[in-house]
Amino acid sequence: MNNIIVMPMIIPLMTGIILIFLRTRVNSQRILSILSSIATIAVSLVILNRIQHEGILRLDFGGWLPPYGILFVADSFSMLLVVTTSIVTGILLIYAFSSIGKQHENMFFYPFIFFLVAGVNGSFLTGDLFNMFVCFEVMLLSSYVLITMGGRRIQLVESIKYVTINVLSSWFFLIGIAYLYGTVGTLNMAHLSVRVAEVGQGPLLTVISLMFLIVFSLKAGLLLYFWLPGSYSAPPTVVAALFGALLTKVGIYAMFRIFTLIFYHETAITHTAIGIMAILTMIGGSIGALAYNDIRKIVSYNVVIAVGFILAGLAMSSEVAFQGAIYYLIHDMIVKALLFLIAGTMIYLTGKAKIEEMSGLIRNYPMLGWLFFITMLSLTGIPPLSGFISKVFLGQGAIETGSYLLLAVAFMSGIFVLYSLLRIFLNCFWGETIISEDDDVPLKKGMLVPCVLLAIMTVAIGIGVEGLVPYVSDAARTLMNPDIYIEAVLQGNR
Repeated sequence: MNNIIVMPMIIPLMTGIILIFLRTRVNSQRILSILSSIATIAVSLVILNRIQHEGILRLDFGGWLPPYGILFVADSFSMLLVVTTSIVTGILLIYAFSSIGKQHENMFFYPFIFFLVAGVNGSFLTGDLFNMFVCFEVMLLSSYVLITMGGRRIQLVESIKYVTINVLSSWFFLIGIAYLYGTVGTLNMAHLSVRVAEVGQGPLLTVISLMFLIVFSLKAGLLLYFWLPGSYSAPPTVVAALFGALLTKVGIYAMFRIFTLIFYHETAITHTAIGIMAILTMIGGSIGALAYNDIRKIVSYNVVIAVGFILAGLAMSSEVAFQGAIYYLIHDMIVKALLFLIAGTMIYLTGKAKIEEMSGLIRNYPMLGWLFFITMLSLTGIPPLSGFISKVFLGQGAIETGSYLLLAVAFMSGIFVLYSLLRIFLNCFWGETIISEDDDVPLKKGMLVPCVLLAIMTVAIGIGVEGLVPYVSDAARTLMNPDIYIEAVLQGNR
């Protein structure tokens, strides 16, 4: 039985429900949160390893066979993201224990974290478009609560923009689903792939595909990212880290799944559009990262650059490019969480947010300074850290497909990432310290330990990349060959 496939969504969902009834028992909430995260990580690793031995796994809810019933599908691509999500969330919870404050903890902070994770994991695992929409909404509704938690003016201002954009994109998502169902008569993604291949991706289906491109671009921050920097810099540090690590990745995952499984017939239109949007996103993100002096904005624009970089791999559409994009997805989830945590910790320690207002922090907090240095090198792609291997594969994929403009912009964006973070490192950590002995705020171990764990992960992935190779290769092969996914899901029931 494949009932285990649903557990990465059920465990966080049930945990969130139970935590609602433990609102005033903060210690009980913390213990249950950590135990739930460990359980989700363990279950996800078991599923990922089963896929290597048994192939793609499928769970039909209620015994209804596809394409008629609701189903979850676990392949290497989705499970790699589920595992990374679970690990990153568990580490961020440790940071939350020391930073979020009991006022937030008593206001359903932990339940909504787990509802968000349930939505994220459900989006990765679902095998039909309508349930992807449902899981998206579970994730977004939780994020609406988390972004406003604290009630500061800046949060309320940015949350209005964030909620409006996501409600609008969800509306377009629903319209796209309705038109697609009306055109081909199914929403099962594997069956959609078969139907679209049978009837041909004519003008109507191409227009529908472009509608999905707009929807997922809004959610991922591909070109349509104007809402992202403000929204990700407003909430508490741990929430911003969670958003930066996870939310855009769900939109990116959906684009990879849709445009490699369903709408891959008119690549001259869809994938060219994705490539152009990726280039403009990297350029815009680079300009934003250099234009601001606010650490939170610089970090948020680095999220934008990463979105363009990853989706450049989708535009290239080769197996090697897919491998590079998957490596970078895993790397970025870890390192962006680390970057947001370090930036938030810097602001907590100094009470300042602009780089010209900080100086000499490495004298007071040497560990934090060197953690930032490791993060900077990893995001730049310096070996042997986790960002290096992905850039090698994406570069190879660009050369194989002749995507030289994408290659040039992608690697130029890496230089802008380095420069934007080097500005922070040189201005904030070097020079004469601005913190006197009397004003020295102690750095809590609960804040430092999660940063160390994430830094260890980026080093471990870089050094031990061979351990990931079978999983990433299998994921890229499945994306490149949709028949593998179709056969595993439909098994002849077409």
